[in-house]
Amino acid sequence: MKDRIQKIKASLAVVGYLLQKEFLQIFRNKGMLPIMFVMPFIQLIILSNAATFDVPEVPFHLQDFDRTALSDRLVKRFTSTGYFKMTGESFRQGNAIGVLTGNRADMVLTIPKDFEQEMMTTGHAQVQLLIDAEDGFTAGVIQGYANDIVVAFNRDLPELLPQLAGTQTVLPVIDIRPRGWYNPELAYIDYMVPGVLVVLVTLIGLFLSGMNVVREKEIGTIDQINVTPIRRWQFITGKLLPFWIIGLGELTVGLVIARVLFHVPMLGHYYVIYLVAAIYLLVVLGMGLLISTVTESQQQAMFIAWFFIVIFVLLSGLFTPIQSMPHWAQNLTLANPVRHFVDIMRRAMLKGSNLGDIAKPFGILGAEAVVMLALAVNRYRKTSE
Repeated sequence: MKDRIQKIKASLAVVGYLLQKEFLQIFRNKGMLPIMFVMPFIQLIILSNAATFDVPEVPFHLQDFDRTALSDRLVKRFTSTGYFKMTGESFRQGNAIGVLTGNRADMVLTIPKDFEQEMMTTGHAQVQLLIDAEDGFTAGVIQGYANDIVVAFNRDLPELLPQLAGTQTVLPVIDIRPRGWYNPELAYIDYMVPGVLVVLVTLIGLFLSGMNVVREKEIGTIDQINVTPIRRWQFITGKLLPFWIIGLGELTVGLVIARVLFHVPMLGHYYVIYLVAAIYLLVVLGMGLLISTVTESQQQAMFIAWFFIVIFVLLSGLFTPIQSMPHWAQNLTLANPVRHFVDIMRRAMLKGSNLGDIAKPFGILGAEAVVMLALAVNRYRKTSE
């Protein structure tokens, strides 16, 4: 019995020493401390504020063909609520399609000619809402906001048009007929699949490239490579090109599954998607290579890569509309490559956008690719000296 107690005490002592050793290693590892104690709080602060389902200040385009006092009051109802912000006005029917295609507005409010006259003579009138339904959730929220405004406007019509009180037996009503463009059925799967494809490519590129070089460090072969006459660009190309090809292959399989299994429409050109994906992968692979050069173990690389992926995905507009985020968070997403690729994928597949329509996000991705690769190459030069 006494021997058994001694064995238990010895076992507990060993466990205690192991725990002490582990804690000492954790607090001596200057690279792991920020990952464990700083990054989670940054994520909590950023994502708690950004993850909201409200959609304030929806940009809308006005086409008021009536130009009367009543139509002006209806427009003011939209602009005074805080939910809508007028970004432009035109008087040609065909302009509405161009506004939505170019992402200059999420909704077009069309007030037909003789709007006030129809209300005066018949007690009924119509307005049209053309809603960009590429994002079915956001489109539903926008439609709900517009319906609430019109219903409230209907209740106030007897005060706005007192001459109707003695002549109309039925309360005058504006008949609103919304139409959803690009995703008329508001199918959530059509909206989500392009974004999920982006996440798939991101995970493949960032994790694999991030683990690659740091693994060389762990097994000791990086020192052998550094003393060889291999040029720096040859080393970088040899490290990134395989994952670049794998990423494009994963995207191809994903597009096939999206088309065959989920029946997601493909209204644009495949060359647009592959051209953008080729540039985007350079951004992701450059970031992964940069991570691998500043870490000493695969565990560190994995944690840092996961930290960025969580923020990139949740600030990309994949789950939460960017318009619903605070202004500072919306500005932060401009530096998020995932946000731009998700936007391009959805516009190319659901809207049929061409290179001219996506010039701005495509240019941002190109600039980020140059910056990331330059930083990664420069950092590798420092670690190899």
